Amino acid sequence: MDNDDAMDIGAASSPLPSQSEGVSTPLPQVTSPSAVSSPSRATRRTPRKRGRENGTPRRRRSRSRSVGNPSYGSPGTPGTPGTPVATPAYHTPIGNVGTPFGTPVGTPSFVRGTPGYNQRSELGSQGRRVRRRRRSQSREPGRRSPSREPSADGRPTASAEPDDNVGGEYAYVWGTNVNIPDVLRAIRRFLNNYRSSSDDLDSKYIQLIQETVEREEDTVNIDMSNIFDHDPDLYNKILRYPLDIIPLLDTECQEVALDIRPDFEKHIEARPFNLKAAVNMRELNPSDIDKLVSVKGMVIRCSSIIPEIKGAFFKCLVCGHSPPLLSVVKGRVEEPTRCEKPECAARNAMSLIHNRCTFANKQIVRLQETPDAIPEGETPHTVSLCLYNTMVDAVKPGDRVEVTGVFKAMAVRVGPNQRTLRALYKTYIDCVHVKKADKGRMQADDPMEADKDGNKEGEQERDTEGDSSDAVNEAKIQKLKELAKLPDIYERLSRSLAPSIWELDDIKKGLLCQLFGGKAKRIQSGASFRGDINVLLVGDPGTSKSQLLQYVHKIAPRGIYTSGRGSSAVGLTAYVTKDPETRETVLESGALVLSDRGICCIDEFDKMSDNARSMLHEVMEQQTVSVAKAGIIASLNARTSVLACANPSGSRYNARLSVIDNIQLPPTLLSRFDLIYLMLDKPDEQNDRRLARHLVALHYENYEVSKQDALDLHTLTAYITYARQHINPTLSDEAAEDLINGYVEMRQKGNFPGSSKKVITATPRQLESMIRISEALARMRFSEVVERCDAAEAVRLLEVALQQSATDHATGTIDMDLITTGVSASERTRRANLVAALRELIAEKLSPGSSPGLKINQLLEETRKQSTVDVSLQDIKNALGSLQGEGFVTVHGDLIQRL
Repeated sequence: MDNDDAMDIGAASSPLPSQSEGVSTPLPQVTSPSAVSSPSRATRRTPRKRGRENGTPRRRRSRSRSVGNPSYGSPGTPGTPGTPVATPAYHTPIGNVGTPFGTPVGTPSFVRGTPGYNQRSELGSQGRRVRRRRRSQSREPGRRSPSREPSADGRPTASAEPDDNVGGEYAYVWGTNVNIPDVLRAIRRFLNNYRSSSDDLDSKYIQLIQETVEREEDTVNIDMSNIFDHDPDLYNKILRYPLDIIPLLDTECQEVALDIRPDFEKHIEARPFNLKAAVNMRELNPSDIDKLVSVKGMVIRCSSIIPEIKGAFFKCLVCGHSPPLLSVVKGRVEEPTRCEKPECAARNAMSLIHNRCTFANKQIVRLQETPDAIPEGETPHTVSLCLYNTMVDAVKPGDRVEVTGVFKAMAVRVGPNQRTLRALYKTYIDCVHVKKADKGRMQADDPMEADKDGNKEGEQERDTEGDSSDAVNEAKIQKLKELAKLPDIYERLSRSLAPSIWELDDIKKGLLCQLFGGKAKRIQSGASFRGDINVLLVGDPGTSKSQLLQYVHKIAPRGIYTSGRGSSAVGLTAYVTKDPETRETVLESGALVLSDRGICCIDEFDKMSDNARSMLHEVMEQQTVSVAKAGIIASLNARTSVLACANPSGSRYNARLSVIDNIQLPPTLLSRFDLIYLMLDKPDEQNDRRLARHLVALHYENYEVSKQDALDLHTLTAYITYARQHINPTLSDEAAEDLINGYVEMRQKGNFPGSSKKVITATPRQLESMIRISEALARMRFSEVVERCDAAEAVRLLEVALQQSATDHATGTIDMDLITTGVSASERTRRANLVAALRELIAEKLSPGSSPGLKINQLLEETRKQSTVDVSLQDIKNALGSLQGEGFVTVHGDLIQRL
């Protein structure tokens, strides 16, 4: 029906049971919600048309058009809040179409109308307060206007109780008996009276709002546990009716801000967080729709920033008149049906001018259950999040977050050009607060990156921890600094890492260096040096390799724990898939990309496919992942430390073979590990008895008493976090000289006196590893300078690792060729001598072109008679292959002929 010929919809109401809080008593009389709608919706009766035989007025369909959803049904009759009118068939309410997520169908905005400045993007509505139109007209547009005239004592009365029930009139949340003035008074009492402790003179949230005003910000974090302690009834109302109560929190916070500074122009938004109980993602059900929920998970995908229209600008195509900006409510843009200019009054002549509209930032994030929260035998559940305004880009893939928001359902059309809806609705969460669950852990330690994102990180810290006290934080930091001053802090830290695992002190110290990390550097020419340390654990089964990986993963929750057998190349790096909502090709991050600025733990590294291992070369040195698939060409950051463990190929480590032969890893990949530790199970009666006593004591003795000097997991995590964030050590002249001397000495160990034989015992990669390890050791002491003791310990740790993994058993010296090529220098010399001996023997036995030739077994017997070392058949075949490549002999089966 036309806006000018609207019927009286009060008599057409079909009463439905109202939703209340369990109270069946009659509700006080409420003014008709239609009275608060716009003048174009004022109730009038259509004049009786002349010439009709019957006197029944004709109802005509509305000609009003809307960009987005069609119009909703009408509100109920006066005195029965929560009784909507039966919607005509042609007014089928549908969800928002054209964006990945929309807003669920609800009560029309003109019924649930709060002042315009209370509009919240994440709530999808302007609130749902019922007011008389004559009272809202008396207020200043866009602002709630309690009396601000001074009282008898000269103070402003803005902090007085709200005046929403003046004249005996009441306002309720639509469909309930929740009294709006009572809620406003409860909110004001909470803001004015809540104190963190009895010693505080001022209210906690008055101080927070004052700080917000001073910083020129527009958000205030409201701790829901504080509301529960002060007023449990208000807490329950916020949980059950967030779309109605949160805008009231905004209103009262804004009033407090105006009391503090009357010229404050920004609108403050309240961001509730820290609910009493977080809901498991897989436990969300239809009963939670339109309620405030809190879920935890890991971010796996973030969309680009989406502009969402908030103010629509229309222009008349006939006369060019432009009315004021129209607010967009619940994703709907109500297009004016006629021009407001009296001289024009053209119908259906208004056109939307996009570049004159106002937009808000929006981002769609995909949240997945964390691996430790997934029940056994289940696949992880996911939920979509909508972030708005200042929350955009607050998280990135790989972050573990706790989000607080309104759980909503969205209707879906059968087709993009059809009005018919599907029976199944899509659910999502409109976020009002985002908090990083692993906030501060394993964060960026690159100084250039910190400078670039410094302001943003600070804003995020205040946004997620608005209730934190500077005094409490200072006390925690002071406690950590006192720990750093202990003379034995290095040993205590090593004992605190996996205290249930016996001994392995040097391996634990190497893992500690990986957790603290070195300092990433970037020089003026653009070259960068990684600060992350890569560690490989190789050894026999049952030597606690996987337990060490699990413990490191607990300390560094930013990261992924995966297995080599279950990981593919794209699963580790990135893969291309289609977005289920937009059907666009998107890039999904793999385990290494999700572990950016963290640690990626890979178990069963030796069982990984060759294709997957080949993807690690770029990640472990350049710390990037290059992708060129399906038209997407990108280079993703993978600034992660890799902690891997592998078992020998024959189940047991063979000391006669090199590390490469034992675990079948390519030398180019093995050389990228800074520390390689061998964990061998050697029978020894004394060690076996001590290990058995330690394991048995874990089951029957008081284990807590035995680790009193060790730091607990929370303290250890906080210690590492503070060191990575605030300590950026630099090399001192003495430490730099010691590192140079240590590197040169390692190189000189490969020179044998009186012989031209030289073995490479260290490469420049080992020098860079020593620098990173020394910086990590300085961070353990909270020192801004790398001292000589750090350099000496770094050289020792590297030599311990090399003595285990790169020692040539034939000579007893370190030979880096074992890691870089898989063949030691002594082995290469032995092979060269064998080839020369065979050449002489074949030249003696055979003449060029002679027939018949010499059999391989005969050559093996002759060689063993003349050689002082053991020669195998495979050695003979390898040497003959070299001679055949030189064109000296030909081999046909087991017959050798000289060319």
